[in-house]
Amino acid sequence: MNALKQTKNQLVTLFVLLLISVQVSATVVQKKVIMIVSGYGQQQGETAPGYEFDEFAKAYSVFKANGIVVDIASPNGGKVEADKYNPAKSYNARVLADAAIMAKLNNTIATAKLDAKAYDAIFIVGGKGAMFDLPKDEALKSIIADIYQQQGVVAAVCHGPAALVDVKLKDGSYLIANKAINGFTNKEEKLFGKKWLNQFEFMLEDKLSERGAKFQSSEIMLSHVAVDGQLITGQNPTSTVDVATELVKLLGLTPVLEKQDNEDKTMAVIAEFLAGDTLAAKTLATMKNQDKGQEQYHIALVGMYGFYYVKIAETDLQFENALTLMAIAQKAINNPMLDMQIAQTQYKLGKASDAKSTLNQLLVAKPDYKPALDMLKTLFL
Repeated sequence: MNALKQTKNQLVTLFVLLLISVQVSATVVQKKVIMIVSGYGQQQGETAPGYEFDEFAKAYSVFKANGIVVDIASPNGGKVEADKYNPAKSYNARVLADAAIMAKLNNTIATAKLDAKAYDAIFIVGGKGAMFDLPKDEALKSIIADIYQQQGVVAAVCHGPAALVDVKLKDGSYLIANKAINGFTNKEEKLFGKKWLNQFEFMLEDKLSERGAKFQSSEIMLSHVAVDGQLITGQNPTSTVDVATELVKLLGLTPVLEKQDNEDKTMAVIAEFLAGDTLAAKTLATMKNQDKGQEQYHIALVGMYGFYYVKIAETDLQFENALTLMAIAQKAINNPMLDMQIAQTQYKLGKASDAKSTLNQLLVAKPDYKPALDMLKTLFL
């Protein structure tokens, strides 16, 4: 009798342990994301534009840090080519050293072979190539719609939202209709996308709006993320980490946040400065004194942002902000084109004496620099 009772107790204990094991297993089921990249690229974007490796690397790193399983697909499958990028950048170097993910990237799954039920989310990487092959991929349209309609998350960054423009749901409506959305803006395209612009079948911002989406954006190349239910879109490469992090949140996970890389950290300060944050202005002011090689921020990036920002400036405040950004990096960049842009902006703001000083300093280093000599003549008229 005691032996029977003991056996019964052992069975009960075994059953409880089994139940606990099943419950624990259920809680640790990993989420799975399919990342989509363009397969259009050739010769590092020289012959035909491809996907942006920087965006892929940053997004993948977020997913990996949060224990998310990643597969990679492209319209035709197989090896895909990125546009030219810097493999020495820390976030790229980490991914290039990851043998498992690089094996998947070198042998992508064809979109026609994907099963939506296998994935909790889809993340569409940008790059100019996305404008050429992703919108025409019928299999991709289907997988996006299926994941969305099974309550999965659909995310895209930069030119990645081009894959969404013709996606329709079961009721015949466009997935993006009446949704808050963004992507690479017309302003950004005209400043940074001139090489392939004439070959685009549409401007991304215009097409998204045409499909009934509620397009929103921030200043050029600053992070902007639109979240509308299960749909997440990011404006440009700077938005990549933020888009991937929002995807992690929508999967019900608490994001493990990694340290911001130097570039994203710098762009965040620029965004705060342009929004009128006085602390950001003080932070920018200290950048001039950073030791080379010990930079907490990317000083040259600050100057280059100002160089492009002045091209779209309309108000005196915007011109002043552009001038501040260019001046911070003037010494670090040490480029006559930047010096000329600074002088022209100073003159436009009525600071003729400052413009003359800038030009004279430039001529000390380059006595025969014609653009500076010509501008000086106009200042004395």
